[in-house]
Amino acid sequence: MTTVAVVEDDAEILAAVTRGLTERGHAVRGARTGLGALGEIVEQRPDVVVLDLGLPDIDGLELLRMLRAVSAVPVIVATARDDEQEIIRTLDAGADDYVVKPYSADQLDARIRAVLRRVRADDGDEPVRIGGLTLDGRSRVASIDGQTMDLSRKEFDLLWHLAGRRGEVVSKRELLAAVWRQPYGGPEKTIDVHLSWLRGKLGESAREPRYLRSVRGVGVMLVDPEDA
Repeated sequence: MTTVAVVEDDAEILAAVTRGLTERGHAVRGARTGLGALGEIVEQRPDVVVLDLGLPDIDGLELLRMLRAVSAVPVIVATARDDEQEIIRTLDAGADDYVVKPYSADQLDARIRAVLRRVRADDGDEPVRIGGLTLDGRSRVASIDGQTMDLSRKEFDLLWHLAGRRGEVVSKRELLAAVWRQPYGGPEKTIDVHLSWLRGKLGESAREPRYLRSVRGVGVMLVDPEDA
């Protein structure tokens, strides 16, 4: 069963969308404010988000940008705004699809299925390999130079998230939201401790990094030592 988070401030529309998607086999979680929805989406990790742009507390486009900073969840924007430039801005901001109101439950259901097919095709089943590091997302097993690493759940999640952003500096705020489910920040010392543990298991140190490169005041990135 697909879990859909619907962010819509109009109570009647939210009820109709919830009813229509539920009848088509989805589990629906509704929210009528943007900031309230952000925390729930990060914490509950739905399969897809249906997002209205006209929210009472924050513009939906800004919420989309905030969501994209902490999550890769597929987002379908469903709104009355039909201006071409608005559509382009929204897709460029990270939306996976855009549907203009009014729309039927059948159309929304079809778009959800299409987006999820693309996402699952992109995910693939192949392990991620970066230098001598291999991460298998399905089995949640990591190995370095052919040797299995003894990782805690958080250590694997942290390494997996960094691998998904290979070669990019990832902020500690993003890591707190994506790995520790704290979208509004938290103790960055937690990240530092886990990074220290990971470095030890990767055979490196902060002074002599190989895979994990810290950028002072910005964040950390995972790299192939050969590329670095």
